[in-house]
Amino acid sequence: MRRPFQGAGRATALLAAGVAVLLGGLLAVGLLWALLAAFSLWSIVSGWAGAWVVAVVAAVAAAPLLTWTQRQRFRLLSGVGIAVPEGLAERPGLRGMVLWLRSAAGRRQLRYHFLAGPLIVLGGALMLACWVAGAAAATVYLWIWVTPTHWRIDNPGYTTTAAYVTVAGVALLYGTGWFTKALARVDTAAARTLLGPSREEQLARRVTDLADSRASVIDAADAERRRIERDLHDGAQQRLVALAVNLGLAKATLGDLSDEARAVIDDAHREAKEAITELGNLVRGLHPAVLEDRGLDAALSGIAARLPIPVRVAVDLPRRPLPTIEAVAYFVVSEALTNVVKHARATRAEVIVEQIGGTLLVVVTDDGVGGAELGAATQGTGLAGLAKRVASVDGTLSCHSPVGGPTVITVELPCAP
Repeated sequence: MRRPFQGAGRATALLAAGVAVLLGGLLAVGLLWALLAAFSLWSIVSGWAGAWVVAVVAAVAAAPLLTWTQRQRFRLLSGVGIAVPEGLAERPGLRGMVLWLRSAAGRRQLRYHFLAGPLIVLGGALMLACWVAGAAAATVYLWIWVTPTHWRIDNPGYTTTAAYVTVAGVALLYGTGWFTKALARVDTAAARTLLGPSREEQLARRVTDLADSRASVIDAADAERRRIERDLHDGAQQRLVALAVNLGLAKATLGDLSDEARAVIDDAHREAKEAITELGNLVRGLHPAVLEDRGLDAALSGIAARLPIPVRVAVDLPRRPLPTIEAVAYFVVSEALTNVVKHARATRAEVIVEQIGGTLLVVVTDDGVGGAELGAATQGTGLAGLAKRVASVDGTLSCHSPVGGPTVITVELPCAP
């Protein structure tokens, strides 16, 4: 039974405040007309027609203030925050009024103030009248008992009539509760649509927020890789190096060892050196120190020097790109050259890195058998993973690899000039 009244109080306050805002605007217009009359300025504005023009112009000029007031009404009374459209100030000054009037958001706000708002305010006035009438009818017995005694004596059937009026008043209160909440929802929806950003602006803002959050995640992941690389290089790798040195010294200085003990030391020394090599490869795979210290040219040249086939590396960059873009370019080239050695059966390869405007262009070419495809995950090419890594920074990857070769992988990464 209490359901129609749950939340009706807040909805009533919201709509009543809307009525007050409109009445305040009408009062301001009335005061403007009173000033015109008091100072005999009707002739300047050409009578009533000019007065209406002045009133409309004043209302349009006050629209940003009305918008701010309406936003505060929804925020304080219903907890609904209405965002400010992109590119507009919440309370523009005189210089911002021209921009506000020329914008689509400003025209939407005018539609709320002059069309949707007044209609909703009329509904709010009707709601207030229904609340008052319903409360008065539901409490009619209280009103009857404050009437003179002779009236009740002269109207002996008043109790039956009062019962009907009470039932009607209670029904009106219930109906007003439903109506109030429905009207508040309509008012909130209209305000969000007309006073706030449009659907397209909301989607654009959402895309921007997602892009910013994705960039933050990528930067955080890159920073974590750098931390792990430093920890492994300065911690575990140094311990293994010390272990290998000690084992080498033991093998060289301890001459009275048995053959079995010497074999054990030899095996341990060999395993330690292999572990150092594997850990070094792992560290370079996470984030090579040379990339951070000397840039792409030196890092890619180091990759080429370790491969069993000749690789020509040409890097032409006027300045170093962002660390995230630089890391993506490095890992793409590293993975692409690894695939060349494993799958392409190539005799030579070439890597070209250059900056063209706001794009970092990376081209990896080999003279292998070709036939590589982006979706060919079963062939072990790894191109799908490369494409995902490139797409994580809004880059693109294309692969041209006809059967028989050559294979050309082209990567374009955003790089601000």
